[in-house]
This record gives sequence, structure tokens and C-alpha cells, in this order.
Amino acid sequence: MGRTVLFGSLGGIAGGILFGIIMQTMGQIEMLSAMMGSSGLLAGWIVHLMISIVFGAGFGLLALRFSSLISLTVLYSVLIWIIGPLVMMPLLMGQGTALLQAFAPAQLMGLATHFFYTAVVAVVYTLLVKASQRTEMKTTAASK
Repeated sequence: MGRTVLFGSLGGIAGGILFGIIMQTMGQIEMLSAMMGSSGLLAGWIVHLMISIVFGAGFGLLALRFSSLISLTVLYSVLIWIIGPLVMMPLLMGQGTALLQAFAPAQLMGLATHFFYTAVVAVVYTLLVKASQRTEMKTTAASK
């Protein structure tokens, strides 16, 4: 279980960096900074990457329970889209949730970007799992 959380977290970092670049072009990293009481990009990036690592670790934990990483990727994308921009972000900004606006074009774009993030997490996770398995097989073969 420890490795799956680590691999998911590393995937979260990779996905977070790529997703963060998209967010920064849309002014959302600055919004995270403002929510933390800061005006700099650094605070927004730190918060964003922390969230990305936590979501990546969650993906790693759930990967143990899903036989299909494709299904997990789709479901997890929807889950973190609901948790992040539809519930937590509006609440942290002193507004109500955005659940009733879930199918507005801007929110659907958010769903697409969260799918992109989760797809990156899934690819990195898969690559790390396969590399780990190859290493284990080499170690086992060398010890015989």
C-alpha cells in the first residue's frame, strides 16, 4: 500500500505541475494565493501542489480497489471536480457551492481540466508501478 500512495503522490506532483500551468494562464493560481491571504504566485503554487499531492495519494489508494485504471480515472476526475471547484473553492470564497452550475460551460471546462490532471496521475502511476515490478523481478532473479 505504501508504494501505491507514493506513486500516486508522484503522479499528483506531475499532474499538478501541468494542471497548474493551465490554471496560471486562467488566473486561478493567483486566486488561490488571495484565498491564503497572499498576493504572490508562490503561495498559490504551494497550495495547489499540496492539493495535487493529496489527490494523487488518494488515487494511489483507490487504485488498489479498482481493476480498471481507466474507470478509476474517469470516476476520480468527476470526484475531485466536485470536491474542488464545485464545493470547496466557492465555500472558501464565502459563497455557496457551485453544484447547481455544474453544467455551465466554465464548469465543464473545469471537469475537462480535472480529467487531464487525473489522466496524468494515472499514466505516471502506471509507469512507476511497471518500473517497480521490473525492478522486483530483476532483484528476485538475481537472488536465485
